[in-house]
Amino acid sequence: MRALHLAAIALFVGLSPAAYAADTPHDIKGLYLMTDYPAVTVRPGTTATVPLRLQNFNLAPERYQLSVAGVPTGWTATLLGGGQPVAAAMPAPDQNVSLQLRLEIPADSGMQTQTITVKAEGQGTQASLPINIALAKELPAKLSVQSKLPSLRGSSKSSFEYQLTIKNDSGRNLVTSFSAEAPQNFETSFTESYGSQELSSIPIEAGQSKDIKLKVRVPSTVESGHFPVKVTVKAEDATATTDLALDVVGQPQLNVSGRDGLLSARAVAAKQTSVPIVVANSGSAPAENITLSASAPSGWKVTFDPATIDRIVPGKDAEVQALITPSDKSLAGDYQATIRAGSRGESASSNFRVTVSTSTMWGMAGAGIIGVALLMMVGAVARFGRR
Repeated sequence: MRALHLAAIALFVGLSPAAYAADTPHDIKGLYLMTDYPAVTVRPGTTATVPLRLQNFNLAPERYQLSVAGVPTGWTATLLGGGQPVAAAMPAPDQNVSLQLRLEIPADSGMQTQTITVKAEGQGTQASLPINIALAKELPAKLSVQSKLPSLRGSSKSSFEYQLTIKNDSGRNLVTSFSAEAPQNFETSFTESYGSQELSSIPIEAGQSKDIKLKVRVPSTVESGHFPVKVTVKAEDATATTDLALDVVGQPQLNVSGRDGLLSARAVAAKQTSVPIVVANSGSAPAENITLSASAPSGWKVTFDPATIDRIVPGKDAEVQALITPSDKSLAGDYQATIRAGSRGESASSNFRVTVSTSTMWGMAGAGIIGVALLMMVGAVARFGRR
């Protein structure tokens, strides 16, 4: 009742549960060595690892000397902290230090159960933990595999990557292999969790886990839908599986061409010419708000009617007019103009050959100028020829 009353007071004054827990004195006080598994079974000739915790309940920080007693002849017992051998630990008040007891057991060990005691000793404070070690000739391997995000969503251009955690729950080290079952033409590969090196197997120590990454590449022609992927992990006689899924959404795919597939046009310098442009959608989702643009020689003008296309459903197309006006300084000949169509990250383009001819008016004007010049020349010859 007193604890509930204090908790109600803490909530009333606005303290968080974590702050209240930190400020409230523990009923338990002292130093404790603890493990989730105080009795384990291992196989002779292997290495076993037992996770430990040195817990400080409401004591001042102190250095505690660590030791292991009762180790049978020929066995090797090592206390690890942070992945390396340690001989002492110092847990903070109301905190714990993670340790591991690694046992190397000879292959010729007897089959009787052994008791090993782990000790932590300080100045006037100590803790001990007895651990029973039973020996067995054969123990089945045990694996598990999990994905942080078992279902992903994206388009056919997306990269589907799954973070997988493989855990070795056995009492011995294992080399695990893995494979993935995916729909036809889907590409799968396993890599390091933080790298690009492809993998087909990895070693995992007893009681430990490792992270890997599964990449799934979807065919560009795949239709939208829900697709399952199954991952299988194996080691010796153990097998673990997990089911994944990816949802592929539709993606538009644009194509630009001329009417009847033509990629050429004719134009006259300084005159506007209308060229039909066909924009098609061969993808699996509608293309919306399609904008048109062009790149043409310097001095040219290119506009579109209409300037945008509202929507093209898959398998359909729409026609617009490209209004091309070559520069008045363009000489007769072939030029190139690039027509582009874009819709929300999806784009397409085609190069059109535009054959430009000069205006017939300028040709007639030129002929007139030449004729006048000839008449003037004839007149001059006739005038000066009489002299």
